[in-house]
Amino acid sequence: MTESTAIPAQAWSRPLGEGYEPAPRPRVNQPMIDDGPWGGAPLGGIGAGSIGRTPRGDFARWHLDVGQHRFETIAPSQFSLFVDDGSTRRAHVLSTIRPPELPTWGFDVPVGAGSYHALYPNAWYVVDWDALPVRVVQRQFSPVLPHNYRESSYPVAIFETTVENRLDAPVTVGLMLSWQNVLGRGGQLDGGGGQHHEAVQRDGHAGLVMGAPSSAAGTAWDGQFAIAVPAETGIGITTAPCFGVDDGAADLWADFAADGRLDGSSTGLTVGNAGGHVAGAVAATFHIAAGGSRTIPFALAWDIPQAEFGVGTRWNRRYTSAFGTSGRRAWDIAATGLRDRGAWSRAIAAWQAPILADPGRPDWYKGALFNELYFMVDGGTLWTDGPPMPADGWVAPPGADPAAGGPFGRFAQIECFDYPFYNTLDVDFYASFARLQLWPELERAVIREFVASVDTDDPAIVEIQWSGKPAPRKSPAALPHDVGGPFDDPFLRVNAYRYQDINIWKDLNCKYVLQLWRDARALGDDELLTAAWPGVVRALEHIASFDRDGDGLPEHDGDPDQTYDTWPMSGPSAYGGALWLAALKAAIAMGERIGEASLEGYREQLEKATATFEARLWAGTYYRYDDGGGPSSESIMADQLAGQWYADATGLGDVVAPDRVATALRTVFERNVAGFRDGEMGAVNGTRPDGSVDASSEQSPEVWVGTTYALAAFMLGRGMEREAWQTARGAWNVTWNRGLWFRTPEAYDGAGNYRASLYLRPLAIWAIEHALATRGR
Repeated sequence: MTESTAIPAQAWSRPLGEGYEPAPRPRVNQPMIDDGPWGGAPLGGIGAGSIGRTPRGDFARWHLDVGQHRFETIAPSQFSLFVDDGSTRRAHVLSTIRPPELPTWGFDVPVGAGSYHALYPNAWYVVDWDALPVRVVQRQFSPVLPHNYRESSYPVAIFETTVENRLDAPVTVGLMLSWQNVLGRGGQLDGGGGQHHEAVQRDGHAGLVMGAPSSAAGTAWDGQFAIAVPAETGIGITTAPCFGVDDGAADLWADFAADGRLDGSSTGLTVGNAGGHVAGAVAATFHIAAGGSRTIPFALAWDIPQAEFGVGTRWNRRYTSAFGTSGRRAWDIAATGLRDRGAWSRAIAAWQAPILADPGRPDWYKGALFNELYFMVDGGTLWTDGPPMPADGWVAPPGADPAAGGPFGRFAQIECFDYPFYNTLDVDFYASFARLQLWPELERAVIREFVASVDTDDPAIVEIQWSGKPAPRKSPAALPHDVGGPFDDPFLRVNAYRYQDINIWKDLNCKYVLQLWRDARALGDDELLTAAWPGVVRALEHIASFDRDGDGLPEHDGDPDQTYDTWPMSGPSAYGGALWLAALKAAIAMGERIGEASLEGYREQLEKATATFEARLWAGTYYRYDDGGGPSSESIMADQLAGQWYADATGLGDVVAPDRVATALRTVFERNVAGFRDGEMGAVNGTRPDGSVDASSEQSPEVWVGTTYALAAFMLGRGMEREAWQTARGAWNVTWNRGLWFRTPEAYDGAGNYRASLYLRPLAIWAIEHALATRGR
């Protein structure tokens, strides 16, 4: 068994091409992305634009245009296999799809003729079909490596294909990667002509380069694709640099199916202006002795150096710090991938091995822990190098600092493509545990964005979608919901969200203070705390202004004014109150750390607020949803003590009475986890004291994947190991067993139907890892 064919037992697996029935559907009326149960591990580096390949074998998820989602099978982009056993020649596309566009191609691999496995950033396609004299194991990966700020950004994918001869006679094998040139596709530029495709033999590799259409010149879609294979002894590498696909590409398939090679008569071709969709292909042909095997690596790379947002500003992607901004280095990126793939593979194995070997972690958790990292690449991610290139006539909005960004660039992930906001603070509060542990400099870059945003004043009036009322886009001292959206620019105008008025939200400022404390403590960055301190003071003063009765706790006003933005709170709440207590305690810890003398006011506030919290919200076995007489006032909220969870995770100690924390967690487990759908679906957000589900709002009867993982981390840190693993397992069970793999949603209901797939918050599974690493300290 080789490194390429050794599939860890903890990898998530599925029969090749098998979906899920009945497939989960969006549970709300507004349009939601629904790609069906065909998510797969993405290819590409962080912030480089990503390409998703499904468990059917086709390339179908396209996130090359930053902030935009496109799910579409590009039929000619496939791996294909030719086998000649001396008596029979056959050729098959290694995919279970049946696209009508290519009627003569050998799309005949049946569903279930093998298996798909994923342990991100690795994925494996196993074709074990009795109609073939060979068994095929293809491993794919990109160099997404922890604590690596160079190779982790590269737009490259490695495919190591091992072909095992099952016969007692030699066979001739051809392996072909064909690829449609989709450059310009997001901008509707493809097919317009002017693409230059060229066969290349250089650096000990052979293959081809495909350039963008001429109409893409000067746009963010200018760039290249490259396919490369090592020019090793015993491997014949042939190319078809350019072929048309609109007519079915029958000639290309007949050429490959004849002998596993390509004609190769043309080394370069520029498509005329008449255009049409075009592709290229590279084939590797080799012999395998009886009972033997051989592994052939392919590299696919793309060089699309600029990311462009709605206002026309462009940013150089992070990988350009290594390969420049010409858009003409795809071949060099592919060659680098082939040269360094062994080192990358060993680094991935070394990272994952200790976790995979630990008997204290369940195997399902190990698989989910790594696979949920798909969102680091697939989350509309931008990672920059250098300042932006503004569009003609563009003027920076108030408070924008185009020159901001440290030595590792600027970084942003989308909340989801249905809710297109970047670095959504209330959500990232949960998700950012993944960044902090694996790419801490990226977390430092994100928290700096929020430090800079505290005093931003954007008085533009927006209409609040929930109420129809007008509100300023962003007031000073109110933390923004997000750093911006793809239709503006996520680094240059904060707060694209307008569903609710964020200027009156009660959780954002508290979460900011807690995340800042957590990050500075983990990073050992007291300079960050010192620089942020004046804004922390103003942020807390802003929340204190909502304490209208002087009892120490801020009041909610009956509108959803926190991350549960369709679930209203009235008066003081458990969720908002616990976050407020923890934020006050974090401010005291910050001030003590950086030598601030005037902290007595915070201590007095904390003492008063704590007494009020216990007196008004403790219900005997849990903390009430709120104390304002609203429809959910007596409900048991799964996330009621999120503030205490963060206090535990950041060394702040007890925020509320520890015996009550234990009792509340047991109640949440009994009612919201074990009492909901046989305990197999995670933690439902709200239940009534009689055990029924709180159905008073859209969000109260939902399970949120990210908050379920956070709750499990909280339980684990408090010694509730059995309850923690059962809680987390429910979220894994629905996501990975019921058709939501590699499109983990924000929420689902008791039937498994979802809201907002491809969501940021489920990265909170890494909070469990944080709890495992820090408990007992």
